[in-house]
Amino acid sequence: MNNYTPMIKQYLEIKEKNRDSILFFRLGDFYEMFFEDAIIASKELEIVLTQRDCGGGEKCPMCGVPYHVSDVYISKLVAKGYKVAICEQLEDPRKAKGLVKRDIIRIVTPGTIIDDSVSEKGDNNYLMSIYIDEKNIGISYCDVLEGIINFTKLRFSNINDVRKNIENEISRINPSEIVINENKIIHNEIIENLSASNNLLFTIVDKLSIEDSIAIIQKKLNIDVEKTDYKEKSYIGAIASILNYIYIYQEERLQHLNNINFYEVDKFLNIDSHTIVNLEIQKNLFTGNKKGSLFDVLNKTNTSMGSRLLHNFLEMPLMEKNKILERQLIVEKIFENKKLQELLTSSLKDIYDLDRIIGKLSYGRANGRDLIALKLSIEKIPTIIKDLKDANDTILVKLAKDIDSLEDIYKLINESIVDEPPLTITEGNLIKIGFNSELDNIRNNKVIGKQKLIEYEKNEKEKNSIKNLKIVFNKKLGYFIDVTKGNLKNVPDYYIRKQTLTNSERFTTEELENIQNLILSSENEIFDKEYEIFNNIRDIILQNVERVKDTSNILSYLDVFNSLAKVAYSNDYVKPTINNIGIIDIVGGRHPVVEQSIGRSNFISNNVNIGSGFNNIQIITGPNMSGKSTYLRQVAILVIMAQIGSFVPANSANISIVDKIFTRIGASDNLYKGESTFMVEMNEVSNIITNATKDSLLILDEVGRGTSTFDGLSIAWAIIEHISTKIKAKTLFATHYHELTELENKLDNVINLQVQIEEYKNEIIFLRKIIKGKTDKSYGIEVARLAGLPKSLTDRAKTILKNIESKNEDSNLNIFENIIEEAQMDIEDVKRDEFIESLTKVDINSLSPIEALTLLDEFIEKAKDL
Repeated sequence: MNNYTPMIKQYLEIKEKNRDSILFFRLGDFYEMFFEDAIIASKELEIVLTQRDCGGGEKCPMCGVPYHVSDVYISKLVAKGYKVAICEQLEDPRKAKGLVKRDIIRIVTPGTIIDDSVSEKGDNNYLMSIYIDEKNIGISYCDVLEGIINFTKLRFSNINDVRKNIENEISRINPSEIVINENKIIHNEIIENLSASNNLLFTIVDKLSIEDSIAIIQKKLNIDVEKTDYKEKSYIGAIASILNYIYIYQEERLQHLNNINFYEVDKFLNIDSHTIVNLEIQKNLFTGNKKGSLFDVLNKTNTSMGSRLLHNFLEMPLMEKNKILERQLIVEKIFENKKLQELLTSSLKDIYDLDRIIGKLSYGRANGRDLIALKLSIEKIPTIIKDLKDANDTILVKLAKDIDSLEDIYKLINESIVDEPPLTITEGNLIKIGFNSELDNIRNNKVIGKQKLIEYEKNEKEKNSIKNLKIVFNKKLGYFIDVTKGNLKNVPDYYIRKQTLTNSERFTTEELENIQNLILSSENEIFDKEYEIFNNIRDIILQNVERVKDTSNILSYLDVFNSLAKVAYSNDYVKPTINNIGIIDIVGGRHPVVEQSIGRSNFISNNVNIGSGFNNIQIITGPNMSGKSTYLRQVAILVIMAQIGSFVPANSANISIVDKIFTRIGASDNLYKGESTFMVEMNEVSNIITNATKDSLLILDEVGRGTSTFDGLSIAWAIIEHISTKIKAKTLFATHYHELTELENKLDNVINLQVQIEEYKNEIIFLRKIIKGKTDKSYGIEVARLAGLPKSLTDRAKTILKNIESKNEDSNLNIFENIIEEAQMDIEDVKRDEFIESLTKVDINSLSPIEALTLLDEFIEKAKDL
């Protein structure tokens, strides 16, 4: 390092303190990257990798981006999971003595990025903090532009509890970055696995003491922790850790970040990580996109705030009946008023993201266009208030009265900010004429200077007989007199030469310098004054931040309620009755996502009745592809919809509040943990058995199929017995083990259901209706045929099946010996079947005489070999 140049040494010293970040090092008009950072950035950003002399005759890799477009490149890196440290010049290079002072002014990470490319997506961008102490896990999370820190506490008894609880919260919250304290319980391997499986960034931070945590919260949030009910070490530590991380290199207090919100996990419907994925609540299971999810069906919101709130509804469905009914009631009022739906939609679609605007103002990153967006949004509020009042409904009128019209803020922005402001806030043209008298006077001086400049140019032309004399301005020379070569003989002595060009000379004069000083000093004063005025306007708005946030909150809820009402109206949903007695009774229920995909007319509805005591556990049999999985998911999804206050796709519905929904659906493995498909299945079932209660809803699909037939059947049998006698939860258990249907006669709370099918000419027709009764055939071979397996193969499977079914179960070995022997003897039969099948496929009417004779000849030759 001794041989490096002073600038490279400075870079390396700063880089050493930020080894986990890509360092954007300011050099003039560029942010440069060196060494390994340059190699990574050039690849990820697809920019040219060059070299730079770094001292001692060595060269180092280098790449860079222009500083004025750096946000675009920073966003790309952060989207790929990198941290970016911004190293800025702290003094004017022209005035610096020696090496320019530089240091980190900001670190941009996936959870703290605040540029427009992120805020315009309409999703929450959560930073999450995990603080683990001896007995509890403290969880806090925050969208840095919204400014509310949500927090809770989770208890644990062993390492598996810790991992499961963290996985569940990660699935529910879906953060982009996690801060976790150093601890002895969650080691690096677990963190790496969680990071890889959830595609998010983990940062390990020092563990804060309770004293330091309290001090941080009191300083950053102005909250006296001792006077609150929240003194638990785990969540105090989680809140302090997230604040510490947000405030790295952020000196000014963020005025919008001023609220903490405690939530109890047990107060909301608990949906574990596997269920969130299996039910495709937020994302499609196969594409990972919102399209094809429950959120996608319900999301007819018109604002980004409403879209994020709907996500929150689905993340945390309610369990308090009265709160569910409160939501239902507002949805119902809008549902019944089609005109109001249209009016609200028209107004809400013109409202910008108020939460994001306030966040950007607080961070000092908002510009004039953000204030105009705020003004245009506020402009729509009186119309929304009027439309709600005109609906002439007590509930909607009360809602209208709770909305602050923010007229004073509208007036302030309308009188101060020009209608089409520039992107920058430091180069003028931002404040309206007449808003500030001091600014108007400075502007007047500039006008006077411009007028003097015009007069001076006119006088110099006439006085010196130089018709093409021009006064020109550029950033390097300022104002100058341009005279062509042919007119140089007329240039007076008082002209001072500034620059010589091929075809002209450039001059200045003492009077021109005075006029220039008047103009430029006025311009600089204007820029400074407009920037000062803009910041004053920003501060006034931020002093009213709670009012804006309250209004944004109400508009968000209104947007979601309007969305749910519109979806219910257009998709023919009904308002469900909500009960606390454990009964789910649905007539004509439909899967909201599937029916959107295949069309309402093509979807077969089904009734559901579970929870009456005798039918708490329902064993469902029927072939694959017949609709069992859709039915299972459908029941769970309708319960979730009911508990967020939504209407549901059905003819009628009476739905009990459930405390937890667990699913065991589909086959998967955990290769990075060395766990097989069956091990994963048993882990999930273990979690269900351990945590389910009598008020839970369990969706179990083909449990036990990952191992041998008799092992799997035994496990499935024991699981149903355990749920029946120990847990008594509402359970839908789909299976191919027909032997399990015998449990209806042995357990008083088990009933059998089956998927109705019809057999016609040795083919099966799926009616996709769930009815009482049991299926004693799996129809697996028929399904295989429908899937396109060759007829010879499926016919052979039928032969094998008949042999197995005809043998005595006590002589299994002989059965399979006979099967093998028979297979060897029947190879010719297989060839014969294939030959006959190829014959049946010939369309004689489409063949020419020559083609028919050729084909006949081929068949004769094949027949000789049979």
